[in-house]
Amino acid sequence: MISQMKAWIKNAIKNIFMIVKVRHRLGPSVQISQRKMYLYYKELQKKKELPHINETGFRVFSQFEEDGKLLFIFSILGMDNKVFVEIGSDDGVNSNSANLYFNFGWRGLFIDANSRSIKRGIKFFGKYPHPWFYQPTFVCAKVTRENVNDLIRENGFNGDVGLLSIDIDGNDYWIWDAIDVINPKVVIIETHNEFGLNNIVVPYDASYSFPGKHPVYHGASPVAMNKLANKKGYRLVGANELGFNFIFVKNGLAENELPEVSVESVLNHPSVKQGYKTFEAIKDWEYLKG
Repeated sequence: MISQMKAWIKNAIKNIFMIVKVRHRLGPSVQISQRKMYLYYKELQKKKELPHINETGFRVFSQFEEDGKLLFIFSILGMDNKVFVEIGSDDGVNSNSANLYFNFGWRGLFIDANSRSIKRGIKFFGKYPHPWFYQPTFVCAKVTRENVNDLIRENGFNGDVGLLSIDIDGNDYWIWDAIDVINPKVVIIETHNEFGLNNIVVPYDASYSFPGKHPVYHGASPVAMNKLANKKGYRLVGANELGFNFIFVKNGLAENELPEVSVESVLNHPSVKQGYKTFEAIKDWEYLKG
């Protein structure tokens, strides 16, 4: 039964990839395939035959295979709170939230400091509206520890949300640490796996913009980010295959179906070890412990 289940999932993912060309991302076949997969995961959950999260990734709108993994997670947790907040969203199209918006009726907030990206996103989402969905809110702003809660609250979001995504190539760690206006079920956030298994964080700099003094000198190591997650009440359940977008789930939610995994277990891609070499030039710079 389990082997048949794995074969079905792989075939379904293959079919999604076949139809997900740029011009087809908004087609009904994509939505139908994913809704079937959502319901199939729900059945497997009842039978206690769920696959490992590593077998569930695929891309529709996300940069890598995060769309599939988030679908798997929310199939287990349920989609009773279809709200996202995405910080560092660019135009919101190639984002971690767009698939949930277009194919599952989510609503939410996209924040990015690039005004051209925000204009592009508004144009795209306006060109492909869903008459029964709420249009996403776009905000152009540089996010800091000092303003992040106000930016979220003033745009109508607070309390429980389904997903928080952070990818700003800089102060990601410090931004998540500061957020208290929302309570997400799932957090996906970029870590800096070039730092290896060191427990280090680059000091906060409100004025930072990539690439700064060195293109690798920003953010937090996987170990430090995991410690922050634990402090905030979350556990690591997986990552994208390249091992830099970590996915955390709120403790107390589906702990048997979505068990905690170790940091080491998600840092297996060959690019991770190659990235360690770039740390050599800055290994003696200033760092804080996570």
